[in-house]
Amino acid sequence: MKNSFRLVVAQLNPRAGDLTGNANKVRIAYKTAKNMNANFIAFPEMFLIGYQVGDLVRKPAFTSEVMSLIEDLAKEFETGPSVGLGAPYWDGQRLYNGYYILINGKIETIIKKHVLPNDNEFDEKRFFSEGPIAGPYNIDGVRIGSPICEDAWHQDVCEAQAESGAEIFIVPNGSPYWRDKRELRLQVMISRVIETGIPLVYLNMVGGQDDQGFDGMSFALNPRGVLAMQLPAYEEIVQKIDFKKVDGTWFAEKCVIEKLPDNLELDYRTMVETLKDYVSKTGFKRVLLGLSGGIDSALVAAIAVDALGSKNVRCVMLPSEFTSKQSLDDARSIAKNLDCVLNTVPISEAKNAVNKSLSEIFKGLRSDVTEENIQSRIRGLLLMAMSNKFGEMLLTTGNKSEVAVGYATIYGDMSGGYNPLKDLYKTRVFKISKWRNENPRAWMLGPRKEIINSSILDKAPSAELRENQKDEDSLPDYEVLDSILKALIDDELSVAEIVEMGYDREVVKEIEHLIYISEYKRYQSAPGTKLSRRAFWLDRRYPIVNRWRDNS
Repeated sequence: MKNSFRLVVAQLNPRAGDLTGNANKVRIAYKTAKNMNANFIAFPEMFLIGYQVGDLVRKPAFTSEVMSLIEDLAKEFETGPSVGLGAPYWDGQRLYNGYYILINGKIETIIKKHVLPNDNEFDEKRFFSEGPIAGPYNIDGVRIGSPICEDAWHQDVCEAQAESGAEIFIVPNGSPYWRDKRELRLQVMISRVIETGIPLVYLNMVGGQDDQGFDGMSFALNPRGVLAMQLPAYEEIVQKIDFKKVDGTWFAEKCVIEKLPDNLELDYRTMVETLKDYVSKTGFKRVLLGLSGGIDSALVAAIAVDALGSKNVRCVMLPSEFTSKQSLDDARSIAKNLDCVLNTVPISEAKNAVNKSLSEIFKGLRSDVTEENIQSRIRGLLLMAMSNKFGEMLLTTGNKSEVAVGYATIYGDMSGGYNPLKDLYKTRVFKISKWRNENPRAWMLGPRKEIINSSILDKAPSAELRENQKDEDSLPDYEVLDSILKALIDDELSVAEIVEMGYDREVVKEIEHLIYISEYKRYQSAPGTKLSRRAFWLDRRYPIVNRWRDNS
């Protein structure tokens, strides 16, 4: 009777659609597992194609190439450990989210995902058919159950596999980050272990894909929910786990137990990793951003340098006559602290030229937000020109509070390819900026020192599009604004419920109105890092044309 089993888990970073590159990652990890004398190496959900790939998976030519590649890989892996590899499976009639089990040079079986998530960022019912609850498969005499990602969140799937004889659960995942999700994952998986008495390995991928950051943090649990392995966040690692059978029950031997970061660090790390991968996976090497001297652009600059290094970040100051000396000094201090190039391109001449061109048609009309937005759009034009000329991706710097209420200029400061702050409310921008100042980490490419000066942290936010302008002229205090936004957007509370929390009904209604009328802007905005359960884009899908308002 077999009393030992060596599993290797591959917590790796795939690239969406890069079949050749992902297959090479599989080959390298397989060789490592073979040298470790592993019985089995497991890869995350959909690893061969990257996750998520959207409608690409529905393209017959794509799926056909994937399945042909898996057959070739199976033949290559004839003499080493067995392999679990995530990829789509087409049976001639239906498409499945599959997990291929490769043994002795052939595809032994294909697990088909049973429970298809269809909320927030997931659209799996759009792409895949529901598979049956799969029984366990045999690896060197050990019966393995592999509920795929969402399957493991449902008690009946794991219980059915346990009843069918599963002795160890290996759960392949493509689980993107949102704040506090790790605690929820652990809680649910502990429930599965306690219910069945079977040890469980939760394997997640790492890396950024569009707006989503896959955080890794894979772990193993023994019966009764005791932690036997905890892998780090956002680190590629190929890790062995040894199992021993004691009195008829398998136990994982304790191996690496990584101390995990808190939520502020995970938010910051997610913004860094998603930006790094978005830039590299789209073929860029460098970025630029408008550096205003305010806290949002300062934080984006820090994120960019920590992701790409100071030599790959260009900061641009675009002052007008309304730009304060303090803002100019603060922009220079940020660029100096980060050791970045800082270009200064004044916009007054261009603004005056545009105003002159429009003077006849605007004759007799009072100056208003139109003229303010011209400034923003000139800045967007100049930044995009530099992006084109230098081949650098332009980053936008609007936070979630501004994105929510439309406090941004479309085709102006909204111009760009990616926005790391898109899901970060203004109040949290301040918290994370302070955290970055106080907590340098080895994974950061930027300077290990205070980056954002107190003068930036302490001054009143302003777009500086007119004399003595302050954000509070147009918006409530950010503590109030963010609380109401969280209630309306993240929690989907009614106006009446928010008023019961102590907020002025007129203010709540105005913010609700601003959210709805800004939908068209968000549809045209750059993608940005998902940090919450309710990020703009895939998590929250509202019509652009919408006449409904909450009259409660």
